Amino acid sequence: MLNQLTLSLQFGKLENPALHRGALPRHKVARWLRHALQSDAEITVRIVDTEEGQALNRDYRHKDYATNVLTFDYTQEPVVTADLVLCAPVVAQEAKEQGKTLQEHYAHLLVHGALHAQGWDHEAEEDAQVMELRESEIMARLGFENPY
Repeated sequence: MLNQLTLSLQFGKLENPALHRGALPRHKVARWLRHALQSDAEITVRIVDTEEGQALNRDYRHKDYATNVLTFDYTQEPVVTADLVLCAPVVAQEAKEQGKTLQEHYAHLLVHGALHAQGWDHEAEEDAQVMELRESEIMARLGFENPY
């Protein structure tokens, strides 16, 4: 049985909002996240431009560039609460470079972010392998190819 999810889906200032809104229908975002969750959750997903993504990465991770996904996890028990921030231009560029559809790459990054929100990380090589395997399993259940 899938867990309960309270989802807020937000779109910031984007150059091509229709492209990103089209790749992220609310029901699919909820489905992707619920498959990655091991408990009930309250998650905000925010799609941002490069400027906002870079500012958040700089302010919270001290890295002065926009990255594909940032996870702000607040609690893991009894309910996962987190904000997932995805930088639309970075996601679009990566999807193109990796030969994926925009929707497929968003799905993967949302699964990735949801795992981070639950305490998974990939700092050590062994942890990265375990996390990538978990992501691949979830993506397969969702009908996607191995993202790696």
